[in-house]
Amino acid sequence: MFSAANFTSLLASLRLAPALERPDIAGPVTVQAFVQTSSESNNACAFQPYPSPSVNIPQFAPYDPKISSIYRYRQQQSVNLGSWFVQENWMVPSIFTCAGGNKAGEHDVASGWGNTTVARQILERHWDTWIQPSDFAYLRSIGINTVRLPIGFWSLGPSFMQGTPFEDVAQVYMNSWPRVLQAIKTAELYGIGVLVDLHGAPGSQNGQSHSGTSDGVVGLFKNESYMNKTIDVLAYLTEQLTCVNNVVGIQILNEPVNDPILPSFYNRTLDVLRSVNNKSASFPFYIHDAFNLGQYSAFVANRDDFLVEDHHSYFVYTASDTTESAQGHTNDVNTTIAKQLTTASNSERGNLVLDEWSCALTDKSLAQASNPAAAQQEFCTTQMDVYAAASAGWAFWSYYMEDCQDNGGWCFKQAVNNSLPPTFFSYPTIASAPRDPLAPLGDAMSYTLANLSASAPISQIVQLALMPNDADHPTQGTSPFNRLDSITANQAAIARGYQDGFTTSKIFAQYGMSRLGFKGQYIADSAVELVQAQVIGDEDQSIYGTWFKRGLSDGEAQVIAAISNTVPVYSHS
Repeated sequence: MFSAANFTSLLASLRLAPALERPDIAGPVTVQAFVQTSSESNNACAFQPYPSPSVNIPQFAPYDPKISSIYRYRQQQSVNLGSWFVQENWMVPSIFTCAGGNKAGEHDVASGWGNTTVARQILERHWDTWIQPSDFAYLRSIGINTVRLPIGFWSLGPSFMQGTPFEDVAQVYMNSWPRVLQAIKTAELYGIGVLVDLHGAPGSQNGQSHSGTSDGVVGLFKNESYMNKTIDVLAYLTEQLTCVNNVVGIQILNEPVNDPILPSFYNRTLDVLRSVNNKSASFPFYIHDAFNLGQYSAFVANRDDFLVEDHHSYFVYTASDTTESAQGHTNDVNTTIAKQLTTASNSERGNLVLDEWSCALTDKSLAQASNPAAAQQEFCTTQMDVYAAASAGWAFWSYYMEDCQDNGGWCFKQAVNNSLPPTFFSYPTIASAPRDPLAPLGDAMSYTLANLSASAPISQIVQLALMPNDADHPTQGTSPFNRLDSITANQAAIARGYQDGFTTSKIFAQYGMSRLGFKGQYIADSAVELVQAQVIGDEDQSIYGTWFKRGLSDGEAQVIAAISNTVPVYSHS
């Protein structure tokens, strides 16, 4: 394994980070520590007042197109920061000790605890302690480069709650939006990207308590006012976040029911969001597929903008899931599910993520294994490997929960180095993270295709393709990349594609050892720009993309060789 001791020498040729660190992990503080029990007080809901600190709107780093592109296009190893800004009673039961209603959803917390003043203090204490900077440092140290941040429409503050069930508890959220921004800022400090996920929409998109209300009503798609408010919320998020470098995207809805109106709602929403500002036209938006992988992979495929399908994968909710063995689930992931995901991903330019999955299996599933712990580990790592191979990224649900140590099926911190590996870097031979993962790790790369890949078998194919058809144009002593004026447009597309792919692999590696994830979208976006600049012809976009992938593969082979101190293995040799 690659370690801090030899990091500098092995990557000197790539000018990568010279120092590594693994910060200590600090545990979160739960509400349980501040709630007095009935034995201590006649009021079971008595609590210690929380003098909420002032949280200012943070200043983000200036927008940098290069840095933001690396965050947004790179391969994602991610976790969900569940129950931070959207409460779920099975994950953080202490918050629901004195909740109102069904004691299951966010609104139940906000409407409980005797009055909104106390409820606000309960939630503000939770927001300030559930996830700490040390958690981001820990995630970075083990190779997690992105987090999915579930929020509700209520998280934006009181002005967005008028005409919704949250209107009567609006003051509970008077200080919530600055804390959401501070979470994004803290992630920025550690080079971690953030997918902002609208987990709870006005009226509820799925009737589940994790959408904010626990009455079971799916009200969003039957109420024009709710749909308009949802679009307003998303437009505000777009306006505020498109120029924040480490925001990798905005998810329009989480797990909506597959209402007949959903596709048209997505199109209508995207039309608005794409016109919010001059950056939103190319900004990544994510849509959940309502658990219909094929329908929404076709939806994404029929658009050419940066739109990503999010598919969630669990194995504990149906009757068949309950009875199938752990080995059976593992086999399903390796075969049928892998094929389905790969087919969907290939159809939509690779714009697919698996942004909720877990190691959880039912007791019945695990009981059929002679070694349940080993069976769960195989199931979990198989999922991770299949999802990484078939998509541009994955996000485990969820990072932390109360009694985490007893629930490695759902709690990432417990699963790490148990059901899951100890690290998750894009290049798996790395054992620790660079100190400054998204700061330039040296001067901009000056290596060219000619002097970096002369020994690569593929370079010979490139040079052969660049040979002029006219025998009157000798090539001896002439670098093929210095005579593009004498070659055909097709040959120019080959040369440019390979060179761009090769260089892209190095640039991404130079920033936190990242790796290009959304390959199809990146190639398509690059080709469009080159056509507009008349560098390649419109008819040559396909050949450009083919050779981009070959150059990318060879560049990544050299990165792998550098960090493992081996000879590069090229996929085309």
